Parts: sequence; C-alpha cells; structure tokens
Amino acid sequence: MRNLRLAAASATAAAGLLLAGCGDDSGAGSSPSPTASSTPTPSAPQAQPITVTRTGGFAGFDDKVVIGTDGVTTVSQRGKQTHKCKLDAAFLTSLHTAVGQVDWAGIGSTKPTIKHPDDMIIAISAGGGIARMEDPRLKPLATPVTQLLTEAAAPGKLCKPV
Repeated sequence: MRNLRLAAASATAAAGLLLAGCGDDSGAGSSPSPTASSTPTPSAPQAQPITVTRTGGFAGFDDKVVIGTDGVTTVSQRGKQTHKCKLDAAFLTSLHTAVGQVDWAGIGSTKPTIKHPDDMIIAISAGGGIARMEDPRLKPLATPVTQLLTEAAAPGKLCKPV
C-alpha cells in the first residue's frame, strides 16, 4: 500500500511539472515579451573552421576532423596517417546550414572533460565555441556529425582524397 501511495505521489508530481511547462507564463497585465529569433546571430561562414574530435571511449578513440571553408578536410586518427580530402558539396552545404543554426557565442569555450572512465567525448568547435555533441544546443549537428565520423573519416563516400 505504501509503494502505491509513493507511486501515485510521484506520478502526480511528474504530471504537475509537465503541465507547468505547458502554460502561458505571461500575466494578464504584462506586456508581451519579444519573441526570440529562430536564427542565431552567427552565420556559417563566421563559424569556420569546424573541428570535430572524438576521444576516449572503450576503444580509445583519438580522431580529429578539421573542415575548412572550401570543404578541404584534414582527418587524423590514432595509428593512421593524417590525410586530406574534399567533402561532398551537398554534404558540406547541409553541414554549414546546421552549423549556422547554433549560437556559438552562447556555447562557451571550455573544452569538454571526461565524466567517467571510458567516456567517449565527441566535441564540436566552431565560431569560438566548443561543446560535447550531446549538448542540446548542438542538436542540429547530430546527423551531419555522425555521418561525417562514419563516412568521411575513413575516407569514405563523403570525402574524396585531394
């Protein structure tokens, strides 16, 4: 019976928190607040170069991908020779679009650190900011960065040797 009450209290608290996020927080007498711009201040060209690093993890990754404005990319991986390649134009456009959706000035410049043993850190830096991939502010970059690390770092389909 006690567990049932605890479960009911937890469910009620969770529902209250969920509903609190759905309400309109503007008061009846308050003036409307300005809406935030959906486009962050920095643009993709200002966020160059783009650097993606993947370090740590159980496998001991030590990868770095640096993408220049022209799409020429330098890829270095642990135990392999550094190479240069040119990213596919369509992919580069989608990557620049995603980078342009991030407010790099608001991200901060503190290098991510490990949270636990075997922590794999995928960090993205551009426009003076750096953050871990799982930072919600970097959500627009999730798909292109994952694709970059799997298909360009080899080099693969997305990156042709130069």
